[in-house]
Amino acid sequence: MNIDKLIALVCAGAMTVGMTACGGEKADPVKTYVPSYENVKPLGRTMFTDDMLWLAFSGSGAEFTFNGTRAEIVIAGDDNAEKPDNADNQARIAVYVNGERVVDDMIDHAEETYTVFESDTPSDCDIRIVKLSETAMSTCAVKSITTEGGDIKPAEKKEHFIEFVGDSITCGYGVDDEDKSHHFSTKTEDVTKTYAYKTAEALNADYSMVSISGYGIISGYSDGKKKVANQQLPKYYDKLGFSYGTFNGKKAASESWDFTGYTPDVIVVNLGTNDESYTKNMEDRVKDYTDSYVEFLKNIRSHNPDAQIICTLGIMGNGLYPYVEQAVQNYTEETGDAKVCAMPFDVQSPDDGYAADWHPTEATHSKAADKLTAHIKETMGW
Repeated sequence: MNIDKLIALVCAGAMTVGMTACGGEKADPVKTYVPSYENVKPLGRTMFTDDMLWLAFSGSGAEFTFNGTRAEIVIAGDDNAEKPDNADNQARIAVYVNGERVVDDMIDHAEETYTVFESDTPSDCDIRIVKLSETAMSTCAVKSITTEGGDIKPAEKKEHFIEFVGDSITCGYGVDDEDKSHHFSTKTEDVTKTYAYKTAEALNADYSMVSISGYGIISGYSDGKKKVANQQLPKYYDKLGFSYGTFNGKKAASESWDFTGYTPDVIVVNLGTNDESYTKNMEDRVKDYTDSYVEFLKNIRSHNPDAQIICTLGIMGNGLYPYVEQAVQNYTEETGDAKVCAMPFDVQSPDDGYAADWHPTEATHSKAADKLTAHIKETMGW
Protein backbone atom coordinates (compact mmCIF):
# COMPACT_ATOMS: atom_id res chain seq x y z
CA MET A 1 0.00 0.00 0.00
CA ASN A 2 1.44 3.45 -0.87
CA ILE A 3 2.08 6.06 1.84
CA ASP A 4 -0.81 8.30 0.80
CA LYS A 5 -3.29 5.46 1.25
CA LEU A 6 -1.73 4.45 4.56
CA ILE A 7 -2.08 8.01 5.87
CA ALA A 8 -5.68 8.12 4.65
CA LEU A 9 -6.50 4.89 6.44
CA VAL A 10 -4.92 5.95 9.73
CA CYS A 11 -6.53 9.37 9.79
CA ALA A 12 -9.90 8.22 8.57
CA GLY A 13 -10.40 5.45 11.12
CA ALA A 14 -13.39 3.17 10.82
CA MET A 15 -15.72 5.45 8.87
CA THR A 16 -13.65 7.99 6.93
CA VAL A 17 -14.47 10.10 3.97
CA GLY A 18 -12.18 11.84 1.48
CA MET A 19 -9.27 13.94 2.70
CA THR A 20 -6.11 15.59 1.39
CA ALA A 21 -2.87 13.73 1.99
CA CYS A 22 0.29 15.49 3.24
CA GLY A 23 1.67 15.59 -0.27
CA GLY A 24 -1.35 17.64 -1.38
CA GLU A 25 -2.98 14.84 -3.40
CA LYS A 26 -6.48 13.78 -2.51
CA ALA A 27 -6.53 10.19 -1.25
CA ASP A 28 -9.32 7.74 -2.03
CA PRO A 29 -12.15 7.97 0.50
CA VAL A 30 -12.32 4.99 2.86
CA LYS A 31 -15.81 3.99 3.91
CA THR A 32 -17.19 1.15 5.96
CA TYR A 33 -20.75 0.03 5.33
CA VAL A 34 -23.24 -1.92 7.36
CA PRO A 35 -25.17 -4.09 4.86
CA SER A 36 -28.60 -2.69 3.99
CA TYR A 37 -31.03 -2.55 1.09
CA GLU A 38 -29.48 0.84 0.27
CA ASN A 39 -26.07 -0.63 -0.53
CA VAL A 40 -26.36 -4.35 -1.38
CA LYS A 41 -28.74 -6.61 -3.25
CA PRO A 42 -29.60 -9.64 -1.10
CA LEU A 43 -29.32 -12.99 -2.85
CA GLY A 44 -31.85 -15.62 -1.85
CA ARG A 45 -33.44 -15.66 1.58
CA THR A 46 -31.48 -13.37 3.90
CA MET A 47 -32.26 -11.23 6.93
CA PHE A 48 -30.85 -7.90 8.08
CA THR A 49 -30.28 -8.37 11.81
CA ASP A 50 -27.82 -7.06 14.40
CA ASP A 51 -26.41 -4.70 11.74
CA MET A 52 -25.46 -7.68 9.61
CA LEU A 53 -26.92 -9.65 6.69
CA TRP A 54 -27.65 -13.20 7.89
CA LEU A 55 -27.14 -16.03 5.37
CA ALA A 56 -28.70 -19.44 5.94
CA PHE A 57 -29.92 -21.40 2.89
CA SER A 58 -27.53 -22.45 0.12
CA GLY A 59 -26.81 -19.67 -2.35
CA SER A 60 -27.83 -16.88 -0.01
CA GLY A 61 -25.60 -13.84 -0.15
CA ALA A 62 -25.25 -10.28 -1.38
CA GLU A 63 -24.11 -8.42 -4.48
CA PHE A 64 -22.96 -4.83 -4.94
CA THR A 65 -21.02 -2.63 -7.34
CA PHE A 66 -18.49 0.16 -6.82
CA ASN A 67 -15.67 2.02 -8.53
CA GLY A 68 -12.53 2.16 -6.46
CA THR A 69 -9.15 0.74 -5.55
CA ARG A 70 -9.87 -1.63 -2.67
CA ALA A 71 -12.68 -3.70 -1.12
CA GLU A 72 -12.68 -5.63 2.12
CA ILE A 73 -15.47 -7.85 3.48
CA VAL A 74 -15.96 -9.14 7.03
CA ILE A 75 -17.93 -12.38 7.44
CA ALA A 76 -19.24 -13.41 10.87
CA GLY A 77 -19.62 -17.06 11.80
CA ASP A 78 -22.32 -18.66 13.92
CA ASP A 79 -21.80 -20.69 17.08
CA ASN A 80 -20.57 -23.66 15.01
CA ALA A 81 -17.66 -21.72 13.54
CA GLU A 82 -15.16 -22.27 16.34
CA LYS A 83 -16.37 -25.58 17.75
CA PRO A 84 -13.63 -28.21 17.99
CA ASP A 85 -13.80 -31.07 15.50
CA ASN A 86 -16.50 -29.32 13.48
CA ALA A 87 -14.59 -28.77 10.26
CA ASP A 88 -17.06 -30.74 8.13
CA ASN A 89 -20.01 -28.64 9.27
CA GLN A 90 -18.75 -25.06 9.02
CA ALA A 91 -20.11 -22.59 6.47
CA ARG A 92 -18.35 -22.43 3.13
CA ILE A 93 -18.32 -19.01 1.49
CA ALA A 94 -17.26 -17.68 -1.92
CA VAL A 95 -16.67 -14.14 -3.17
CA TYR A 96 -16.66 -13.23 -6.85
CA VAL A 97 -15.21 -10.07 -8.37
CA ASN A 98 -16.42 -9.41 -11.91
CA GLY A 99 -17.37 -13.08 -12.23
CA GLU A 100 -14.06 -14.49 -10.97
CA ARG A 101 -14.00 -16.42 -7.69
CA VAL A 102 -11.38 -14.74 -5.51
CA VAL A 103 -12.36 -16.22 -2.13
CA ASP A 104 -13.34 -19.81 -1.32
CA ASP A 105 -13.09 -20.44 2.40
CA MET A 106 -14.53 -22.16 5.43
CA ILE A 107 -15.75 -19.89 8.23
CA ASP A 108 -13.89 -21.35 11.22
CA HIS A 109 -13.61 -18.20 13.34
CA ALA A 110 -16.09 -15.79 14.85
CA GLU A 111 -15.02 -13.33 12.15
CA GLU A 112 -13.09 -13.63 8.90
CA THR A 113 -11.79 -10.60 6.99
CA TYR A 114 -11.11 -10.78 3.26
CA THR A 115 -9.49 -8.22 0.99
CA VAL A 116 -11.29 -9.15 -2.21
CA PHE A 117 -10.04 -6.38 -4.50
CA GLU A 118 -6.98 -4.15 -4.59
CA SER A 119 -5.64 -2.01 -7.42
CA ASP A 120 -3.48 1.06 -7.97
CA THR A 121 -6.12 2.58 -10.20
CA PRO A 122 -9.89 2.80 -9.66
CA SER A 123 -11.87 0.06 -11.40
CA ASP A 124 -15.51 -0.83 -11.83
CA CYS A 125 -16.28 -3.91 -9.74
CA ASP A 126 -19.26 -6.20 -9.34
CA ILE A 127 -18.80 -8.14 -6.10
CA ARG A 128 -20.95 -11.13 -5.24
CA ILE A 129 -20.88 -12.99 -1.91
CA VAL A 130 -22.37 -16.52 -2.02
CA LYS A 131 -22.84 -19.07 0.76
CA LEU A 132 -21.85 -22.30 -0.96
CA SER A 133 -22.94 -24.70 1.78
CA GLU A 134 -26.35 -25.51 3.16
CA THR A 135 -28.34 -24.11 6.05
CA ALA A 136 -28.63 -27.16 8.31
CA MET A 137 -25.03 -27.37 9.47
CA SER A 138 -24.11 -23.71 9.77
CA THR A 139 -25.04 -20.13 8.95
CA CYS A 140 -22.98 -16.94 8.66
CA ALA A 141 -23.43 -13.24 8.01
CA VAL A 142 -21.97 -10.34 6.06
CA LYS A 143 -20.87 -8.03 8.88
CA SER A 144 -19.31 -5.11 7.03
CA ILE A 145 -17.93 -3.91 3.71
CA THR A 146 -15.04 -1.43 3.55
CA THR A 147 -14.00 0.25 0.31
CA GLU A 148 -11.60 2.85 -1.00
CA GLY A 149 -13.28 4.79 -3.77
CA GLY A 150 -16.86 5.51 -4.71
CA ASP A 151 -19.97 4.50 -2.83
CA ILE A 152 -21.18 0.93 -3.11
CA LYS A 153 -24.55 0.33 -4.73
CA PRO A 154 -26.86 -2.69 -4.92
CA ALA A 155 -26.31 -4.75 -8.07
CA GLU A 156 -29.15 -4.45 -10.56
CA LYS A 157 -32.00 -6.91 -10.36
CA LYS A 158 -32.01 -9.52 -13.10
CA GLU A 159 -34.75 -9.98 -15.64
CA HIS A 160 -36.36 -13.02 -13.98
CA PHE A 161 -36.62 -14.62 -10.53
CA ILE A 162 -36.68 -18.38 -9.83
CA GLU A 163 -37.11 -20.19 -6.52
CA PHE A 164 -35.80 -23.76 -6.12
CA VAL A 165 -37.19 -26.04 -3.42
CA GLY A 166 -35.28 -29.25 -2.84
CA ASP A 167 -32.96 -31.52 -0.91
CA SER A 168 -29.27 -32.43 -1.03
CA ILE A 169 -29.25 -32.38 -4.83
CA THR A 170 -30.26 -28.72 -4.85
CA CYS A 171 -27.70 -28.01 -2.08
CA GLY A 172 -24.83 -29.42 -4.15
CA TYR A 173 -24.04 -32.21 -1.68
CA GLY A 174 -20.59 -33.66 -2.38
CA VAL A 175 -20.28 -32.09 -5.82
CA ASP A 176 -16.61 -31.27 -5.16
CA ASP A 177 -15.81 -34.85 -4.13
CA GLU A 178 -16.26 -37.30 -6.98
CA ASP A 179 -15.76 -40.39 -4.85
CA LYS A 180 -19.06 -42.12 -4.12
CA SER A 181 -17.62 -43.87 -1.06
CA HIS A 182 -17.08 -40.55 0.71
CA HIS A 183 -19.68 -38.91 2.92
CA PHE A 184 -21.12 -35.52 3.79
CA SER A 185 -19.00 -32.43 4.36
CA THR A 186 -19.82 -28.77 3.86
CA LYS A 187 -16.29 -28.51 2.46
CA THR A 188 -17.45 -30.34 -0.67
CA GLU A 189 -20.83 -28.62 -1.10
CA ASP A 190 -20.99 -25.96 -3.82
CA VAL A 191 -24.41 -24.69 -4.82
CA THR A 192 -22.95 -22.85 -7.82
CA LYS A 193 -22.28 -26.21 -9.49
CA THR A 194 -25.88 -27.42 -9.16
CA TYR A 195 -28.64 -27.65 -11.75
CA ALA A 196 -30.48 -24.90 -9.86
CA TYR A 197 -27.76 -22.25 -9.88
CA LYS A 198 -26.79 -23.15 -13.45
CA THR A 199 -30.41 -22.81 -14.59
CA ALA A 200 -30.71 -19.37 -12.99
CA GLU A 201 -27.49 -18.26 -14.66
CA ALA A 202 -28.59 -19.58 -18.05
CA LEU A 203 -31.87 -17.66 -17.79
CA ASN A 204 -30.34 -14.45 -16.39
CA ALA A 205 -32.47 -14.91 -13.30
CA ASP A 206 -32.10 -14.00 -9.66
CA TYR A 207 -32.74 -17.03 -7.47
CA SER A 208 -33.62 -18.36 -4.07
CA MET A 209 -32.80 -21.85 -2.75
CA VAL A 210 -34.98 -23.52 -0.11
CA SER A 211 -33.18 -26.82 0.32
CA ILE A 212 -31.91 -29.11 3.08
CA SER A 213 -30.01 -32.37 2.64
CA GLY A 214 -31.88 -35.51 3.63
CA TYR A 215 -35.31 -33.86 3.67
CA GLY A 216 -38.48 -34.80 1.81
CA ILE A 217 -42.20 -34.10 1.55
CA ILE A 218 -43.26 -36.60 4.23
CA SER A 219 -39.98 -38.17 5.36
CA GLY A 220 -36.30 -37.57 5.50
CA TYR A 221 -33.86 -40.27 4.41
CA SER A 222 -34.99 -43.48 6.10
CA ASP A 223 -34.09 -47.14 6.53
CA GLY A 224 -37.63 -47.86 5.37
CA LYS A 225 -38.89 -48.98 8.75
CA LYS A 226 -40.02 -45.64 10.13
CA LYS A 227 -40.97 -42.22 8.78
CA VAL A 228 -38.42 -39.51 9.59
CA ALA A 229 -41.10 -36.91 10.20
CA ASN A 230 -38.80 -34.25 11.64
CA GLN A 231 -37.15 -33.87 8.22
CA GLN A 232 -40.07 -32.60 6.18
CA LEU A 233 -39.05 -29.67 4.00
CA PRO A 234 -42.54 -28.09 3.89
CA LYS A 235 -42.20 -27.26 7.61
CA TYR A 236 -39.46 -24.78 6.72
CA TYR A 237 -40.84 -23.26 3.55
CA ASP A 238 -42.14 -20.27 5.52
CA LYS A 239 -38.84 -19.81 7.41
CA LEU A 240 -35.50 -18.10 6.91
CA GLY A 241 -33.89 -21.53 7.08
CA PHE A 242 -33.08 -24.34 9.48
CA SER A 243 -29.83 -24.91 11.33
CA TYR A 244 -28.67 -26.98 14.27
CA GLY A 245 -26.61 -23.98 15.38
CA THR A 246 -27.54 -20.45 16.33
CA PHE A 247 -26.41 -17.01 15.21
CA ASN A 248 -26.21 -14.41 17.98
CA GLY A 249 -28.62 -16.58 19.93
CA LYS A 250 -31.13 -16.76 17.05
CA LYS A 251 -32.30 -19.89 15.25
CA ALA A 252 -33.04 -19.59 11.54
CA ALA A 253 -36.14 -21.78 11.90
CA SER A 254 -37.60 -19.32 14.40
CA GLU A 255 -37.51 -16.49 11.89
CA SER A 256 -40.56 -16.28 9.62
CA TRP A 257 -39.82 -15.45 6.00
CA ASP A 258 -41.43 -12.26 4.76
CA PHE A 259 -42.84 -12.93 1.29
CA THR A 260 -43.60 -9.24 0.79
CA GLY A 261 -41.78 -8.01 -2.29
CA TYR A 262 -40.59 -11.56 -2.96
CA THR A 263 -42.16 -12.49 -6.26
CA PRO A 264 -40.61 -15.43 -8.12
CA ASP A 265 -41.75 -15.93 -11.68
CA VAL A 266 -41.08 -19.67 -11.45
CA ILE A 267 -40.86 -22.08 -8.51
CA VAL A 268 -39.17 -25.45 -9.09
CA VAL A 269 -39.94 -28.21 -6.58
CA ASN A 270 -37.55 -31.18 -6.60
CA LEU A 271 -38.54 -33.37 -3.63
CA GLY A 272 -39.07 -37.13 -3.35
CA THR A 273 -35.63 -38.72 -3.43
CA ASN A 274 -35.55 -39.09 0.36
CA ASP A 275 -39.25 -39.90 0.59
CA GLU A 276 -38.69 -42.91 -1.66
CA SER A 277 -36.36 -44.46 0.92
CA TYR A 278 -39.42 -44.58 3.19
CA THR A 279 -42.36 -45.15 0.83
CA LYS A 280 -40.85 -48.31 -0.72
CA ASN A 281 -43.79 -48.42 -3.17
CA MET A 282 -46.18 -49.20 -0.30
CA GLU A 283 -49.68 -48.05 -1.21
CA ASP A 284 -50.51 -46.21 2.02
CA ARG A 285 -47.15 -44.46 2.13
CA VAL A 286 -47.29 -43.41 -1.51
CA LYS A 287 -50.77 -42.00 -0.93
CA ASP A 288 -49.44 -40.07 2.06
CA TYR A 289 -46.69 -38.63 -0.16
CA THR A 290 -49.14 -37.67 -2.92
CA ASP A 291 -51.69 -36.10 -0.58
CA SER A 292 -49.01 -34.20 1.34
CA TYR A 293 -47.50 -32.97 -1.91
CA VAL A 294 -50.90 -31.48 -2.86
CA GLU A 295 -51.07 -29.67 0.48
CA PHE A 296 -47.56 -28.34 0.00
CA LEU A 297 -48.51 -26.98 -3.42
CA LYS A 298 -51.42 -25.17 -1.78
CA ASN A 299 -49.04 -23.58 0.73
CA ILE A 300 -46.63 -22.51 -2.00
CA ARG A 301 -49.48 -21.00 -3.99
CA SER A 302 -50.81 -19.11 -0.97
CA HIS A 303 -47.54 -17.16 -0.83
CA ASN A 304 -46.93 -16.94 -4.57
CA PRO A 305 -50.25 -16.31 -6.34
CA ASP A 306 -48.80 -15.71 -9.80
CA ALA A 307 -45.78 -18.01 -10.08
CA GLN A 308 -45.52 -20.92 -12.49
CA ILE A 309 -44.78 -24.03 -10.38
CA ILE A 310 -42.75 -26.85 -11.94
CA CYS A 311 -42.60 -30.16 -10.05
CA THR A 312 -39.70 -32.42 -10.95
CA LEU A 313 -37.84 -35.51 -9.77
CA GLY A 314 -35.50 -38.17 -11.08
CA ILE A 315 -31.79 -37.34 -10.88
CA MET A 316 -31.07 -39.89 -8.13
CA GLY A 317 -34.02 -42.13 -8.92
CA ASN A 318 -37.45 -41.73 -10.49
CA GLY A 319 -39.55 -44.26 -8.55
CA LEU A 320 -41.85 -41.58 -7.14
CA TYR A 321 -42.07 -39.45 -10.27
CA PRO A 322 -45.45 -40.92 -11.35
CA TYR A 323 -46.82 -39.79 -7.99
CA VAL A 324 -45.43 -36.30 -8.54
CA GLU A 325 -47.51 -36.24 -11.72
CA GLN A 326 -50.47 -37.59 -9.76
CA ALA A 327 -50.09 -34.89 -7.13
CA VAL A 328 -50.04 -32.19 -9.82
CA GLN A 329 -53.16 -33.66 -11.41
CA ASN A 330 -54.98 -33.95 -8.09
CA TYR A 331 -54.03 -30.41 -7.12
CA THR A 332 -55.18 -28.97 -10.45
CA GLU A 333 -58.48 -30.83 -10.36
CA GLU A 334 -59.15 -29.73 -6.79
CA THR A 335 -58.16 -26.08 -7.15
CA GLY A 336 -58.56 -25.29 -10.84
CA ASP A 337 -55.03 -23.86 -10.80
CA ALA A 338 -53.48 -24.59 -14.19
CA LYS A 339 -50.13 -22.92 -13.53
CA VAL A 340 -48.59 -26.11 -12.15
CA CYS A 341 -46.88 -28.76 -14.26
CA ALA A 342 -44.52 -31.73 -13.92
CA MET A 343 -41.23 -32.45 -15.67
CA PRO A 344 -39.03 -35.55 -15.19
CA PHE A 345 -35.28 -35.26 -14.79
CA ASP A 346 -33.14 -37.98 -16.35
CA VAL A 347 -31.57 -40.43 -13.90
CA GLN A 348 -27.85 -39.80 -13.50
CA SER A 349 -25.61 -41.87 -15.76
CA PRO A 350 -22.58 -43.87 -14.61
CA ASP A 351 -20.73 -42.28 -17.53
CA ASP A 352 -20.90 -38.95 -15.70
CA GLY A 353 -19.58 -40.43 -12.47
CA TYR A 354 -20.89 -40.09 -8.93
CA ALA A 355 -20.05 -37.63 -6.18
CA ALA A 356 -20.02 -38.33 -2.44
CA ASP A 357 -22.69 -40.80 -1.30
CA TRP A 358 -23.74 -41.39 -4.91
CA HIS A 359 -24.81 -37.80 -5.45
CA PRO A 360 -24.70 -36.12 -8.86
CA THR A 361 -21.48 -34.74 -10.25
CA GLU A 362 -21.24 -31.32 -11.86
CA ALA A 363 -21.53 -33.03 -15.26
CA THR A 364 -24.88 -34.51 -14.22
CA HIS A 365 -26.02 -31.17 -12.81
CA SER A 366 -25.12 -29.46 -16.09
CA LYS A 367 -27.27 -31.89 -18.08
CA ALA A 368 -30.16 -31.42 -15.67
CA ALA A 369 -29.79 -27.63 -15.95
CA ASP A 370 -29.93 -27.83 -19.73
CA LYS A 371 -33.18 -29.80 -19.58
CA LEU A 372 -34.79 -27.56 -16.97
CA THR A 373 -33.68 -24.39 -18.76
CA ALA A 374 -35.27 -25.57 -21.99
CA HIS A 375 -38.48 -26.50 -20.16
CA ILE A 376 -38.73 -23.11 -18.47
CA LYS A 377 -38.07 -21.27 -21.72
CA GLU A 378 -40.82 -23.23 -23.43
CA THR A 379 -43.27 -22.89 -20.54
CA MET A 380 -42.64 -19.19 -19.89
CA GLY A 381 -41.85 -17.98 -23.39
CA TRP A 382 -38.50 -16.58 -22.26
